[in-house]
Amino acid sequence: MKVLLVEDDPAIAGSVTTSLSNAGMTVHHCATGADAIAAVKEFAPEVILMDLGLPDMDGLDVSKSIREFSSVPIIIVSARGDELDRVLGLELGADDYVVKPFSQRELLARIKAVTRRGHETQQPVIASTSTRIVVDERTHSATLDGEEVVLTAKEFDLLAFLSSEPGVVFRRNDILEHVWDTNWYGTTKTLDAHIASIRKKLGNPDWIQSVRGVGFKFVEVPQ
Repeated sequence: MKVLLVEDDPAIAGSVTTSLSNAGMTVHHCATGADAIAAVKEFAPEVILMDLGLPDMDGLDVSKSIREFSSVPIIIVSARGDELDRVLGLELGADDYVVKPFSQRELLARIKAVTRRGHETQQPVIASTSTRIVVDERTHSATLDGEEVVLTAKEFDLLAFLSSEPGVVFRRNDILEHVWDTNWYGTTKTLDAHIASIRKKLGNPDWIQSVRGVGFKFVEVPQ
């Protein structure tokens, strides 16, 4: 697996590079946001580990710029653990958020989680049974009334999962286990942020409804 590591601290970069290399991954390291954006096009990584405190620009802005031309999974790795930073990062297109310090085991699990579904085979062509929203897993695209809805990799997986059974209430833990990984390390705030982002992109929060104390359900919204 090809990993793009965006980190300006040499000690952390060295440690992460060694750990991922020992796990059989190919790591390309960048210390600035500008180099990271260029490397996405040249190196074609399968996952990006993004620090926020870069010397030339904020990692959130780098992630936003990358999302304009690539859907490669992005994991933000930062010492900034405030909920606002987490939610903003996810809304700008990141697929996960890891707070420093972290264990190498956790980081490897997060990488596996965000890339796992992209490598699955024998997926159905159409995942949604909605009449207005069409989720095509073969082309990894979603449309609403014929217009494309631009989603991140995890947003797509989440919408595909929920819309596969309209009206069915899925528990939070079941969603996290299916869309992220069976061994989930984070909080359910990650799920909430992704739900909020999908609702915004669909233009109506009623498509995905909250069921207090349980989870979420996909509901067909009349035109």
